[in-house]
Amino acid sequence: MWEELGISGGTAIIILTALYFIIKWAVKNGVKEAYEKIAREKTTNHLDKE
Repeated sequence: MWEELGISGGTAIIILTALYFIIKWAVKNGVKEAYEKIAREKTTNHLDKE
């Protein structure tokens, strides 16, 4: 399949590895941002109730 696209096996492995780490980084940052947003909302709601 890769040969049809003009990509050798080694290049394909490098590309797939890079994509793995990019996606992993993006998901990690997304989860971090969501957690921080939720924590801020809980703190704000808690302070508003007092």
